[in-house]
Amino acid sequence: MAVTPKKLIGTYLKIKDRRSELAAKFKEEDSVLIEKQNKIKDALLEHCEEHDLTQCKADTGLAYRTVKTRYWTSDWSSMYEFIKENNVLEFFDKRLNQGNVRQFLEENPDLVPKGLNVDSEYVITVRKQ
Repeated sequence: MAVTPKKLIGTYLKIKDRRSELAAKFKEEDSVLIEKQNKIKDALLEHCEEHDLTQCKADTGLAYRTVKTRYWTSDWSSMYEFIKENNVLEFFDKRLNQGNVRQFLEENPDLVPKGLNVDSEYVITVRKQ
């Protein structure tokens, strides 16, 4: 006896529903774990800052801090004009291309586009030993 489309569709939809349930449960549980990891990373970053360290080594692993720099604009029309005037179309992504903006600013420290925002912060990376 062949499997009917009705049976296939019904089974497919049951699987789809179950996958949605599992995904929602995972997302909920994962967000709790992410929050716990972020609190630990904050504590490690604070420890590194208080003791002027770039890394913390333990038998269980290594945590090290690096500078994370982001670039963005709050004035797209001025940014667009700047990009055109200086022929730096590689700035474009759906957002500013972080590497290209950083490289341009390093090579042209006197040419800072109006509306460019820069945020640098230390971040913690944790890896297994």
